[in-house]
Amino acid sequence: MYQHILVPVDGSSTSGEGLAESIRLAKLTGGRLRLVHILDELSFALGMDAYAGHSGDWLEVLRTNAVTLLEKARAQAQAEGVEADVVLRDGFKAGAVHDQVVTEAIASKADLIVLGTHGRRGLSRWAMGSSAEHILRMAPVPVLLIRAPEVAAKVDYERFSLPDGLVANQ
Repeated sequence: MYQHILVPVDGSSTSGEGLAESIRLAKLTGGRLRLVHILDELSFALGMDAYAGHSGDWLEVLRTNAVTLLEKARAQAQAEGVEADVVLRDGFKAGAVHDQVVTEAIASKADLIVLGTHGRRGLSRWAMGSSAEHILRMAPVPVLLIRAPEVAAKVDYERFSLPDGLVANQ
């Protein structure tokens, strides 16, 4: 039962909730984790502001931060006695994040995907989309969605606010 658990991580509190639950589950089943982080256009755009240096450096900064994020997640799992390996995918040409998670699940022969979710509704879901919903619909294996506490999800959501009209008018 659930020997190969795929866990997408992005550094958000919801992702942290998913990681924590996947560690608990792996301890119960004697399974191992595959931690995956995907760099895509959205992470590129949100990871850097317009004044963050030369654009040629941005991708390298994102990769460095992603490796650090994955290593911290692996260390968290190992501290709990759970084996974990890490995968960093550059998704600029490989499709949307949800497509790449499904591809990684197939490639790694995952038994389960554990995924933190914001649980957005209404306009915020329309504006930001729902990778979790796409993964749930397309995954070839069971998906365990871990919803973050409302306060944590709100903090993450505020971090990804859209620019106001002043930016567009300047």
